[in-house]
Amino acid sequence: MAGNNKGKGKSRWSAGVTPYKEMGYYRPDYEPKDSDILCAFRLVPQEGVEPDEASAAVAGESSTATWTVVWTDRLTAYENYQGKCYRVDPVPGTDQHIAYIAYNIDLFEEGSIANLTSSIIGNVFGFKALKSLRLEDMRIPPHYVKTFQGPPHGVVMEREYLNKYGRPLLGATVKPKLGLSPRNYGRVVYEALRGGLDFTKDDENINSQPFMRWRDRFLFSMEGVSRAMAATGEIKGHYMNVTAATMEEMYERAEFAKQIGSVICMIDLTIGYTAIQSMSKWARRNGLILHLHRAGHGTYTRQKTHGVNFRVIAKWMRLAGVDHIHAGTVVGKLEGDPHAIRGYYQTLLANKLEPDPRLGLYFEQDWASMPGTMPVASGGIHAGQMHQLLHYLGEDVVLQFGGGTIGHPDGIAEGATANRVAVEAIIQARNEGRDYLNEGPEILAKAARWSPSLYKALEIWKDITGPDGRADQGAGAVLSGQRLGALHRAHRRCASAQRVLGHVRAADVRSQGPGRDHARDQRVPEDVPQSLRQGERLRLPLYPADDGVELPRQPALRGARLPARPPGVRGPADQVHGPPLRHRAASRSALRRR
Repeated sequence: MAGNNKGKGKSRWSAGVTPYKEMGYYRPDYEPKDSDILCAFRLVPQEGVEPDEASAAVAGESSTATWTVVWTDRLTAYENYQGKCYRVDPVPGTDQHIAYIAYNIDLFEEGSIANLTSSIIGNVFGFKALKSLRLEDMRIPPHYVKTFQGPPHGVVMEREYLNKYGRPLLGATVKPKLGLSPRNYGRVVYEALRGGLDFTKDDENINSQPFMRWRDRFLFSMEGVSRAMAATGEIKGHYMNVTAATMEEMYERAEFAKQIGSVICMIDLTIGYTAIQSMSKWARRNGLILHLHRAGHGTYTRQKTHGVNFRVIAKWMRLAGVDHIHAGTVVGKLEGDPHAIRGYYQTLLANKLEPDPRLGLYFEQDWASMPGTMPVASGGIHAGQMHQLLHYLGEDVVLQFGGGTIGHPDGIAEGATANRVAVEAIIQARNEGRDYLNEGPEILAKAARWSPSLYKALEIWKDITGPDGRADQGAGAVLSGQRLGALHRAHRRCASAQRVLGHVRAADVRSQGPGRDHARDQRVPEDVPQSLRQGERLRLPLYPADDGVELPRQPALRGARLPARPPGVRGPADQVHGPPLRHRAASRSALRRR
């Protein structure tokens, strides 16, 4: 028996300290059952500790063992409840080993991420026998998967909610993420959405600070969403971050977001696994898409030999039930290996996975038809990388262009238009069977000939490196210095605040100034494909000036209708903006006559 030490003549039940390996936690002859939860740990033992003993210690301390023999083990079917290390593989060229450990499914509470994680990673990471320990992957059997409901909606249902198919969804995080007033925050939301994005987003640390309380932010942001939907006829959304100090406050904020018509709300990973599952149930019950920002994950996912690999976090969050999660990108400012990132995306989206060491997948994984979670790519990406993003990440992804939208030299709306034109151009090329990865710069440059917004985006960010370390080719490089006219000339300076926030005339309190009508008046050449011509409708006329016309509160086109405002809930115009626009216009005229 594996638990006996015949050489020393010491029984499994002798009092005192007994090596974990001799207590039955190392079982190289064990065949994992289909219902077992399997884990792959990367470990580095302390000097003088054998890898097998260190691996057995991990199996023991993450299941039933303690530091000495206890007689109460005799009161249980202890062999059934013991974690069993059944394989230890050295990592060539290092002092690391991969320990494979099996856990009986009865060790875990059904449908509880908190219990699962408390068992697997709760105590063992501070164990003295180890220099370092990292949980690389898990196999979660369908028997346990079925105890979770998973994402409230999933990828397919989200696309049906939004009526958007066949391309990545586009978004942007409002920048700067801290310090804006609620009104200016709402302006950014409106400009980005009317320019062509599908979503805008609160960042992880914008909750309810003195410079902008959550209720005001929600109202102004939703007003921007409503106006953009009315102007474009598309369903839009803004990720309302409902993260708060208590669950009661989070529910209050989420309920308010629902009442004013939001289709999506957002939480941070830092709220904890129990709160995430609670918000998932709320989102399912109330019909809102649930976005999760992985705030804080880098503290334990980035180190290569200690912590938890993000693919494990991705599995836990799919079980916990979120519709979106930030999952990294292979280009941009944040760290990301192309193969590992692809493994994360497949973990979130696929129904069944086979082991693939190249992608970091140690085990097969059967999700038993659980809906997929939409990955979100963000962090230093821009329109000039669109062909690379589509190649590496696929179309089931939300591409978040924060600085790549708001940093456009002609302002937010033009930055959004550049991203929308770029994605439609690359999708068109892919659908035509072209080698869009290698031809991407030429495809984008051709589209830029009739889109000043895209041209300037390609030119201004042409030196930002791609995943291979080479500079992305901007339109200026591809077109070999062709002069496309003064309207296409990019200026390497930040736009003024008025140009960034757009020109909404009567809907604004700012002084009147020159708009960007030249961009909206551009004609599309006849040889541009019809699918790309549709992007031209994103260049919308400005709202009317002081002519007594109130802005619409409902989208004009079918398929983009907002929920009716519940009785007693005051909308942005009633609560914030004061009298109707025509009265404000008359008041300003009277003041000017004085």
